[in-house]
Amino acid sequence: MDASTQAALDKDKVIDITTKGRKSGAAQRIEIWYHRVDGRYYITGRPGPRSWYANLVADGSMTFHLKESAQADLAAQAVVVSEAGEKRRVLAAAPELVEPIGDDIESWVTGAPLVEVIFEWG
Repeated sequence: MDASTQAALDKDKVIDITTKGRKSGAAQRIEIWYHRVDGRYYITGRPGPRSWYANLVADGSMTFHLKESAQADLAAQAVVVSEAGEKRRVLAAAPELVEPIGDDIESWVTGAPLVEVIFEWG
C-alpha cells in the first residue's frame, strides 16, 4: 500500500462501497462513512435494516472506494460483528458516533449493522 492510500485511510471518513446485490447479483455502490478504532476499520449505520449490510451478510466481498484525499479501489472482505460486547466497544470508541449515539448505545448495539473491513493485503 502506498503512503497516500494509508494517509487517506487514517484521516478520511467518507467512502463508497460496492457490494454484490444478494437478490440481483448486480454491483451496488453507495456512499457511507467508515470508522477507525484501534487501528481497525469498521462500517456501521443507524439501527434498522440496511441493504448494504444484507448484501455483505450474503457475500462479504466488497470494494472500498477511497475518494476524499486519495482515490483508490481496495478489495476487502466484510466480517459481521454481532457479539454485543464487541459491538458496544467499537461503537463507543468511534469518535464520529459519540454524538449520534448519545445515551442510546444499547439500541445501536442491538439494532445497528456493524462490519469490520479486512483489506485483502492484510
